[in-house]
Amino acid sequence: MTTYGLLVFEDAEELDFVGPWEVFTASAMVRGLDDKAVLIAEGSGPVRCNKGMRVLPDHVLDDHPKLDVLLVPGGRGAREAQVDNSSVTGWIAKVADQADWVTSVCTGAVLLHAAGPAKGRRVATHWSWEDALEARGDVTVVRDARYVVDGNLVTSQGVSAGIDMALWLIGRIHGRDHARTVRRYIQYEPAPPYLADEPM
Repeated sequence: MTTYGLLVFEDAEELDFVGPWEVFTASAMVRGLDDKAVLIAEGSGPVRCNKGMRVLPDHVLDDHPKLDVLLVPGGRGAREAQVDNSSVTGWIAKVADQADWVTSVCTGAVLLHAAGPAKGRRVATHWSWEDALEARGDVTVVRDARYVVDGNLVTSQGVSAGIDMALWLIGRIHGRDHARTVRRYIQYEPAPPYLADEPM
């Protein structure tokens, strides 16, 4: 059984956690086992995300199941309020020591750096925050990869890159064939409608 814990907080970017949530829960459905994904927040009330979506957490920081995978999303909340929230950063540090995998999407890497797990590591983050994260020191920002694996730390660029990262992760945990089945199930076959070299 694999338990995925996705941190949510005020002004978290919606797709940063909803995309991986879809991958993790689809993986559980395909496996037909007791794998589960849970949303975890500092408080038990509704959390208003960056674009206005409100979500209700399943658990709070001091009361949740043991996590095999921790996911930290980005968004304005990650790089502003939460980066200075010792309750959240302390919890991330504690859970990261116990989890098999620690992951982030977008500027969730900034929060992982503040909490400690990303220090001294190679990471990916949203393109607009690469310089700012690198300026914090004790971190190597990789600028040309959708996601970066450094030991048990897996960080990804913005928004949709989190889906790529989540698919890689379930492939690493449960096998490539399983990940391919999940990718087909959620019909994730990116074909951007406006490519840079496409004539107008």
